[in-house]
Amino acid sequence: MKFTDIYIKNLKPEPTKYYKREAHGFAIKVWPSGVKTWVYIYTFESKRKEMRLGEYPAMKLADARTKYNEAYELHKNGRDPGAEERQQKEERRLADNIEDLVKEYIKKHAKVNKRSWKNDERLLNKEVVPIWGDRKAEDIRKRDVVLLLEGIVERGSPAMSNQTLKIVRKMFNFAVERDILQHTPCTGVKALAPNNSRERTLNEAEIKALWANLDAGIISDEIKRALKLILVTAQRPGEVIGMRAVEIDKRWWTIPSERAKNGRAHRVYLTNLAVSLIGDTKGKDFLFPCPHKKKIKQIEAHAVGVAVRRNLALPVTDKNGKPLFDADGNPVTENKLDIEQFTPHDLRRTAATFLAKMGNMDEVIDAVLNRAKQGVIKVYNQYRYDAEKLKALEAWERKLNSIIAGTTSNLVSIAKRKKSE
Repeated sequence: MKFTDIYIKNLKPEPTKYYKREAHGFAIKVWPSGVKTWVYIYTFESKRKEMRLGEYPAMKLADARTKYNEAYELHKNGRDPGAEERQQKEERRLADNIEDLVKEYIKKHAKVNKRSWKNDERLLNKEVVPIWGDRKAEDIRKRDVVLLLEGIVERGSPAMSNQTLKIVRKMFNFAVERDILQHTPCTGVKALAPNNSRERTLNEAEIKALWANLDAGIISDEIKRALKLILVTAQRPGEVIGMRAVEIDKRWWTIPSERAKNGRAHRVYLTNLAVSLIGDTKGKDFLFPCPHKKKIKQIEAHAVGVAVRRNLALPVTDKNGKPLFDADGNPVTENKLDIEQFTPHDLRRTAATFLAKMGNMDEVIDAVLNRAKQGVIKVYNQYRYDAEKLKALEAWERKLNSIIAGTTSNLVSIAKRKKSE
């Protein structure tokens, strides 16, 4: 007998189950309920065995025959196709889903290799796990990645879409390296939004506006001081908010190697303005502590950026606290800081830019910023430039104070002063 679609469709149920067979064990089992199941009947080690192939009509005749042929070939080669099918199902049952993969990536890669691993964990748990969490990692396709990124762009977060692609790509590459997956679905996927170059710096008018308007913003005192201190010291936001009292020795703040981004301990000179922003350190541990009293830790790294974004577009509400909307249905917002969009890291770049404008050598600016030396100089030049850092940061403080006060600075740049001497 040669099965046809019409023949299978016309098979009627009987009081007891029965089989109709094609050659070499390919059969369909008809149950009293009317359910029809494709099966492969074979003998292995002198025992009759029956391998379920799928149900009709969900599995069409052509698909059932293909699966049967695969099982038949295994049997011809002395293997038990039913046992191998069960093993594959068990392996699939135990295979990593996306939530498991996220946990393994964070534990075995991000925590080991990245100081910013918490950012990876937070992003994946927010953007990826709610969408893909229960799905098997091996089932994620390129189209799934594109749809995920498109959804983030469509909600108005193009930069987050790009960052998500960056972290998801790292996670799948990790899975391939560990032989969890054979291939990454991120191959050929490009960022959906333009990657804006990191060139934003604040001009003098913006610095003055920011300094004045921080007090009017809906921002905690700790974050206000942290933002100002980033600008005053030119240090990284994460290193500033992680500042601890034991790191302060009079006028010098030592960022330990385990907290420094480049893994190298760094000495920062503290000007009068910096000292006033830090305040009294006696009896304290973290100088920018988490607001939750039971948590002895620093403010979360992302909290400073969140506070800035919120105050650049703070929702406006009516007298009853309900959000207001414009004629097009968009939320009405207010820029409490009264300057164009910026990030906390832009304050560090701003300070570095002013240091350059004031005539400081690149070596001194790199020393202030704790940028790693490159090439041969990295090996042979071990000088730390403490004296030069002190002079540069004191000069920057004078310039900053004149900007904040709105006075015309009569400071002469280092380069011009040397020229006149």
